[in-house]
Amino acid sequence: MIKRVLLFISCIMIVSCNMQEKTLTVEVYETSKAGNKLTKLNNFSGKENTSEITKVVLNPKNERQTITGFGGSFTEASAYLLNKLSKANRAKIIEAYFGETGAKYSLTRTHMNSCDFSLDQYSYAPIVDDKELKHFTIEEDKDDIIPMIKDAMKVSKDGFKILSSPWTASPWMKDNNNWTGGKLLPEYYDTWALFFSKYIAAYKKQGIDIWGVTVENEPLGNDSNWESMHYTPEEMTNFVQHHLGPKLRADYPSVKILGYDQNREHLKEWVDAQFKNEETTKFFDGTAIHWYASTFHYFPEELQYAHEKAPNKYLIQSEACVDAEVPKWKDDEWYWNKEATDWGWDWAPEKDKHLHPKYSPVFRYARDIIGCLNNWVDGWIDWNMVLNKQGGPNWFKNWCVAPVIVDEEKDEVYFTPIYYTLAHFSRFIRPEAKVIEVQNTDKELMITAAKNIDGSIAVVVFNQTNKPKTIELVLVDKSVVIAVQKESIQTIKL
Repeated sequence: MIKRVLLFISCIMIVSCNMQEKTLTVEVYETSKAGNKLTKLNNFSGKENTSEITKVVLNPKNERQTITGFGGSFTEASAYLLNKLSKANRAKIIEAYFGETGAKYSLTRTHMNSCDFSLDQYSYAPIVDDKELKHFTIEEDKDDIIPMIKDAMKVSKDGFKILSSPWTASPWMKDNNNWTGGKLLPEYYDTWALFFSKYIAAYKKQGIDIWGVTVENEPLGNDSNWESMHYTPEEMTNFVQHHLGPKLRADYPSVKILGYDQNREHLKEWVDAQFKNEETTKFFDGTAIHWYASTFHYFPEELQYAHEKAPNKYLIQSEACVDAEVPKWKDDEWYWNKEATDWGWDWAPEKDKHLHPKYSPVFRYARDIIGCLNNWVDGWIDWNMVLNKQGGPNWFKNWCVAPVIVDEEKDEVYFTPIYYTLAHFSRFIRPEAKVIEVQNTDKELMITAAKNIDGSIAVVVFNQTNKPKTIELVLVDKSVVIAVQKESIQTIKL
């Protein structure tokens, strides 16, 4: 009798061990409309015996692009607001974006000269016809942007890259002598190339390395509403090939040059010009893009075309935000509901109106980032890190939303659901990770995955439906069943 009992116990132990050996060990973090905010789940088990389980198979051997990073932008508006807050709240926000307990941003952006999210219009080269830029100065940045960057550097364990973009050259270098619209005069092409070099040198002197530059923010313009300067694809390619490229390669050969830097619907014509032949290609390290062409469509065909045109070049989403909206203060529900609009809701031409329906801000971010990662984009940068309850400051009154909203008068901080959505990617998918193949048969779920250099795998699952889902996540011969709540984002860390 005792032998039978021992044999029975042994069989149970063997079965139990076999089951454990076949079960994936994972951590699951969730942000949901129900209230979770990057919350680590203690109980995430799904329905074991049901036909409704979706099998999601990871294939880490099938590697795609290498991740450059995720993050947001250092703007004068954001830096100014941090200066208005208490030291405790300033530190809280910096830690939330860059610290080990926060989103761990790894790729950022800032502006050269002023932009719409500046307090006023200014240039580092204010003196007319100063072709040698003897009076070049970044004094304007020393009270706000530079201290914000330095504070971020202090708390960032792994460091982060900075991509810098000009909105316009000094008006005296342009054919319309204006901050908005117009083109760079050919007689100042070399001066403008020198400007980039002077900027990189000035920031380096402050202890800040610039990783890369874009040639021009939104070269197609913005209807001359705020700082802008126009290029055609051929004009930008010519400027980089004969002026900016040679200058930066001589002075700062490691600094990356990204072309275009506007919406994806025109991407094909720009990469065709940039990567037309060996001579046009050699100074472009990649292409930057924005998401404002639609509130829901992420233009996969255009992204794939850009990758195929230049498979070894960067493809970085350099700016995105909920635009043309005043932020909702401490109202999480709004960020999950289909109530937001964008510039196109009011101003898009009739033929493009269908691309700009009302949308949920959380859904827009999750959908776009996953769509980008699954179509060869290697970096994704949000716009302002911090704005106030009005959606500014902004000299043009071009109000927008940021992941973190503050009331600078009352010294209060609101972390919106957008912040947690971004952190699902930036915290768990680290620089140099490889995006890997995911087999997913449920068209209602959006899923992406990446393998980090430490061997960990991050899987991001987005369920935008109003019903819960169950997935069986499979890696080689191991699996785990996970419940994915309705209207939620999950990061599964293996």
